[in-house]
Amino acid sequence: TVKDKDPVVVCEGTGRAADLLAITHKHLADEGMLRPQVKEEIICMIQNTFNFSLKQSKHLFQILMECMVHRDCITIFDADSEEQQDLDLAILTALLKGTNLSASEQLNLAMAWDRVDIAKKHILIYEQHWKPDALEQAMLDALVMDRVDFVKLLIEYGVNLHCFLTIPRLEELYNTKQGPTNTLLHHLVQDVKQHTLLSGYRITLIDIGLVVEYLIGRAYRSSYTRKHFRALYNNLYRNQKHRRRSSGNRNESAESTPHSQFIRTAQPYKFKEKSVVLHKSRKKSKEQNVSDDPESTGFIYPYSDLLVWAVLMKRQKMAMFFWQHGEEATVKAVIACILYRAMAHEAKESHMVDDASEELKNYSKQFGQLALDLLEKAFKQNERMAMTLLTYELRNWSNSTCLKLAVSGGLRPFVSHTCTQMLLTDMWMGRLKMRKNSWLKIIISIILPPTILTLEFKSKAEMSHVPQSQDFQFMWYYSDQNASSSKESASVKEYDLE
Repeated sequence: TVKDKDPVVVCEGTGRAADLLAITHKHLADEGMLRPQVKEEIICMIQNTFNFSLKQSKHLFQILMECMVHRDCITIFDADSEEQQDLDLAILTALLKGTNLSASEQLNLAMAWDRVDIAKKHILIYEQHWKPDALEQAMLDALVMDRVDFVKLLIEYGVNLHCFLTIPRLEELYNTKQGPTNTLLHHLVQDVKQHTLLSGYRITLIDIGLVVEYLIGRAYRSSYTRKHFRALYNNLYRNQKHRRRSSGNRNESAESTPHSQFIRTAQPYKFKEKSVVLHKSRKKSKEQNVSDDPESTGFIYPYSDLLVWAVLMKRQKMAMFFWQHGEEATVKAVIACILYRAMAHEAKESHMVDDASEELKNYSKQFGQLALDLLEKAFKQNERMAMTLLTYELRNWSNSTCLKLAVSGGLRPFVSHTCTQMLLTDMWMGRLKMRKNSWLKIIISIILPPTILTLEFKSKAEMSHVPQSQDFQFMWYYSDQNASSSKESASVKEYDLE
């Protein structure tokens, strides 16, 4: 085996041939020679271990020395050493050292063994040049295999999720059979499509959008079911069929299918307000630039899209990772909590495995607590900004607000938080400034209208954290001060109604 330059791991301390190989390997000098004293000791060990004659022992010693010609292929593992690595790590190190694998193959091997330390130390080193396609394929493999540490490492190494995440890749993730699977997702797709799925049915992103709308409810509209996305989606796959038909068998290879070829060549989708723009150029620079205009990119928040994927696939560690990264952490925690809770209810109704519903409930509680902790921390740092966080319009989440989603999802601890209650009070009281004896002044004002002038009102800056509808009240309030501002307010009102 050593003569064939196959990697070998020798476990020192296990006796017989293993100890002989380990001792010979340890005492061999760089020039491949042993000191005469060490040579005699090894021959003596051979005699005592195998009960050989001196002639047989010397012959076996020659075989040992022939093995040492390829000593680079031999890795010594000492289980008794405190500084020694694990056996699986020693085997993996030997495989990487003793085989002529490419960097991508080495990374796949380390990923299969789930040894991110080896990948960080020996494979993903900054002196080595990686092609973007190879890193993106590694990222896809890491997501499919549920290797959270590798996903983190690849992002740190420079993989851009805005460039990586495409429609075909996201669909590939939803249809993967590797890693943890969630059979409940197929039941949910059947429910929203209202018919039994055929064997081998591939879930589409439009299906996922319908499932998300079904789970969240309350008129929530997923970005995957909107008109511009449907048009883009149909156009994208229509172009793919056309390319496949025109190219014929010229682009087919032994290791790639049309679907995988589509995955590799598809670019992140982009759209404008009135037209859908598809980037078809195959000869562009491999480093794709993401537009600064949020309207021009498709997956504006790839971490959010991947969070929803991880939740629907019931991959909690991966979901936690994508919650920690990216934007809008509070609403992502709220969304994950709502989805998990709805999935737990569906699992119970579908009479699935007994612990499936409880497991999903626990995941929901974890994200619900995270949302509450974030709100508490934000409220302690800046009350006004925390309230603004609750009423900020979320374009990626059906143009809703964090408060609306929490109320529709029934997150009672979140809604009952002091920050939320203060915001609701401000919304209820409007511009009226509540101070000492304010209620008494209000009652007197009802009886004696002229005393209304004694009431105090908040400024526009003080009401900046309330929903947008309150802003229009201010526009109306200040309209008598400036004619031009009055026209401006009217135009804004018309735009809002549209």
